[in-house]
Amino acid sequence: MAPMFQDEGSSSVTSSPLQFFSMMSLSPGLGSPYPWLKELKSEERGLYLIHLLLTCANHVASGSLENANVALEQISQLATPDGDTMQRIAAYFTEALADRILKTWPGLHKALNSTRISLISEEILVRKVFFELFPFLKVAYVLTNQAITEAIEGEKMVHIIDLHASEPAQWVALLQVLSARPEGPPHLRITAVHRQKVVLDHMAHRLTEEAEKLDIPFQFNPVVSKFEDLDMEKLRVKTGEALVVSSVLQLHTLLASDDELLRKKSPLATKNLNGTHFSRVLQRNQSTLGDLLEKDLANGYSPSPDSASSSPLSPNASPKMDSFLNALWGLTPKVMIITEQDSNHNGSTLMERLLEALYSYAALFDCLESTVSRTPLERLKVEKMLFGEEIKNIISCEGAERKERHEKLDKWIQRLDSAGFANVHLSYYGMMQARELLQGYGCDGYKIREENGNVLICWQDRPLYSVSAWRCRK
Repeated sequence: MAPMFQDEGSSSVTSSPLQFFSMMSLSPGLGSPYPWLKELKSEERGLYLIHLLLTCANHVASGSLENANVALEQISQLATPDGDTMQRIAAYFTEALADRILKTWPGLHKALNSTRISLISEEILVRKVFFELFPFLKVAYVLTNQAITEAIEGEKMVHIIDLHASEPAQWVALLQVLSARPEGPPHLRITAVHRQKVVLDHMAHRLTEEAEKLDIPFQFNPVVSKFEDLDMEKLRVKTGEALVVSSVLQLHTLLASDDELLRKKSPLATKNLNGTHFSRVLQRNQSTLGDLLEKDLANGYSPSPDSASSSPLSPNASPKMDSFLNALWGLTPKVMIITEQDSNHNGSTLMERLLEALYSYAALFDCLESTVSRTPLERLKVEKMLFGEEIKNIISCEGAERKERHEKLDKWIQRLDSAGFANVHLSYYGMMQARELLQGYGCDGYKIREENGNVLICWQDRPLYSVSAWRCRK
C-alpha cells in the first residue's frame, strides 16, 4: 500500500510521545486528553488513532461502555472527516462504534435516528460520483462486456439480465460494440432490476435512444424490486434467446438472510483482542498506516484465510443464497459475470470485521487522497454517504440488518461451484482493455491482477474488487 501520510518532519515515531503510550491506560479517570495530542505529526497521530480505535473496539466488545466512552472522547479530539487519510477513516469508524453502543439502548437509538431521511436523489448522485472518481466499475464493465461479446458471438436473440441496473454507460458501450458485428447486431432485450423506478426510467430512455441511433432492435424490461425480494418470474426469460446475467456488487447482500446464529448472540459479543501487542506496535518505527496494518496488525491478529467460514454464513449455510443461485442455474445462462468487493467483512466477530475493514477502507481512502484534493464536496459525499454507511453497517449491525457482507474471491468460487457453475476464464483481450483503461486514468496505484482466469482490481497490491465469469455445468 502506498504511503498515506506526507512526511511532516524528521522525528521518528519512536522519538515522539508515542513511546509512552504503553504506560498509559484508558480508564474513566483519565480526564481530558493531553494537550500535546493535537501537536502530533501525521504518522504519529495515525498510529495513535489506530491504537485508540482498537482499544475502543475491545471495550465495546467486552461491554465496558464507560471505558469505550473515554476512548471515543479521545478519538474525537484527533479524528475529522476533512483531515488526512487516517483522521478521515477514524471519524467513520468512531461513528460506527458509537452507533453499535447506542444499539444496546434500542429506544434511544431509534429516537436519535427517527428524523433521518435518506433521499433517493442523493443516493443516486453519490453512486454516480463513485463511478466517476474511481475506475473500479469502469474496469468491471469493460471485462463484463467483453465476456458477453465473446459468449453471444453469432447469436441472433440476446437477453441480458442486469441485477443492479444503475449505470447506462455500460450498456451504451455494449450496444456500440454489437452494432459493429460483421454479421450485424442481434435483437437485444435488457431486463433491468433496481428498487428505484426513477433509475430504471432514466436507463430506459438512454438505452432506447442509443439503440435507435445505432439501428439495433431493442427492448427494455424494467423490474422495480429490492434485490433480495426479486421474483424470478418478472425476468420473463424465454426459450430461444441467449441469456446473459450481470451482477455488480449485489450477491453479498443475500448472505444477511437466515442468520439465526448471530441473532442469538449478544450484540456486543465477540472475541477479545489482547491490547498489549498494539502498545508494543506503537513503539516501533512505522512510517505509514499501510506499513502498520500490513506488517504489525497481522502479527498481532491474523484471521485464518478461511476466517469467513467461522461465520454462520459459510458457503454451505446460506439457504437464501443457495436458493437464488439454484434459480439462476435453472435459467441456464450462457454466461454470468459477477463483480464483488474482494474483502473479508463477513467474520462472525466485531474485531475480525473491524480489522479487515481497516485494511480495505484504508486503501479506498488512500485512492482518494492520492487522486482528489481534500476539500471537494463530491469526495466528502462518497466518503460519508457510501463508505461511511458501509463501515457503519459492517461494524454496528448484526443479523439480517448487516447487509455489507463482502467476501473474498475464493469464497465466491467455492459457493458458485457448489451451485453447479463452472468458472469461465476472462479473455486476454478483455484484460488488455482493462489495463489500457487504468493506464489512461493517470495514476499508477491502480492495478489489475489475473488469478486463474479471474480478475482482481487493486489499489497498489491490495485487491478491492473481483470480476469472475461463469457458465452452467451440464
